Amino acid sequence: MTTRDIVFALLGVIAAAGAVFAVTTRQLVHSALWLVVCLGTLAGCYVVLGAELVALVQVLIYVGAVVVLVLFALMLTRAPIGINRQLGTSPLQRVLAAVLGAATTALFASMLVPLVGSGPMTPSNGDTRAVASAIFGTWAWPFELLSLLLLAALVGAFAIATVAGALPRARGATAARDASAAAPDAPAKAPR
Repeated sequence: MTTRDIVFALLGVIAAAGAVFAVTTRQLVHSALWLVVCLGTLAGCYVVLGAELVALVQVLIYVGAVVVLVLFALMLTRAPIGINRQLGTSPLQRVLAAVLGAATTALFASMLVPLVGSGPMTPSNGDTRAVASAIFGTWAWPFELLSLLLLAALVGAFAIATVAGALPRARGATAARDASAAAPDAPAKAPR
């Protein structure tokens, strides 16, 4: 067993533990942070396997964008940050979910492990330079247009949330103003 195998196994165990904690924790922000751990160690697994470009894409897109989007959505929607007792599950549901997860893992393992074989594998991934020239040469404009579309969606979501948050305050101020305009001769209430 080489050092690369040990590092890969260690990163795999950390990624699996991060995935389990991301699913089982009861706090949404902690779940998103455990997802960062899981996806980051998965990028480390890609580096150990020699796929540096895939590791970079993993960090940029999944860790950098998706997790930040999840945290931004949590803050934007004012979701409850702490433990929510209403979303709890019974112990029977947890046991059934664990059994179903173990059965699915066993099914995938029984199908995928024989495909790996026992001999050494030869890497068949392409050249990083060829992939980079295809992405940043041929597909540069569609990539930039997609990033502008995502930026417009983010700005639109922020604008909608800002307007929706201002509406209740504006309605309350308008109702108070209308009430005072409707009864101008009414005596002012004495302070208590």
